[in-house]
Amino acid sequence: MNRPGGPPQAGAPAKGLPERAARWLAEARAAVQADPGAIEDLFPVARRHCGDAPLPGGGPPADEAVRAELLAALPFAEPELSAALGTLYAHGDAAERRGVLHALALLEPRLGPAALPLVEDALRTNDPRLVAAALGGYAARHLAPAVYRQGVLKCVFMGIPLADVAGMNERCDAELVRMLTDFAAERTAAGRQVPPDILPVLEREHG
Repeated sequence: MNRPGGPPQAGAPAKGLPERAARWLAEARAAVQADPGAIEDLFPVARRHCGDAPLPGGGPPADEAVRAELLAALPFAEPELSAALGTLYAHGDAAERRGVLHALALLEPRLGPAALPLVEDALRTNDPRLVAAALGGYAARHLAPAVYRQGVLKCVFMGIPLADVAGMNERCDAELVRMLTDFAAERTAAGRQVPPDILPVLEREHG
């Protein structure tokens, strides 16, 4: 049986929800805190009750942010917490999986690196929105250097702005610069445009 892991963390990502959606979220969070199994029914229907419009301030779509807060309400510690996340991720559609990925930073104090397999799975997909969601703050703090570099390079190939990748300032090492330099040289040799957002990274290192 899953055992409680102390008080759940306060929600944060879903600021700016319309009143009706915010009321549904408050009731859903309370239901999950009282009965963690309720998340299996509430997690998939977040879009129906809260919509999927982007939240004010450039946040994620409402349903993804709401799902992150529902996960933060789970009163689990490890290893039950990562097991619950894994089940929801495995059975979810793309939006539900992004909701799990957005929740990782909220849950990090209770998770540690235990959810890295979910991040690595998302990075293996060809879904740009899933890859972008995977490379949040949690990934920046926990991914092995080689995996982080490959994730950044995949973003460049897929046209995902590097501004959306967490940890670039801290984790952009000489090897990643070399990989981006090689990528830029290949694009130039093929007569193709080099993505402009990698140029500041190269100029910063070589300038």
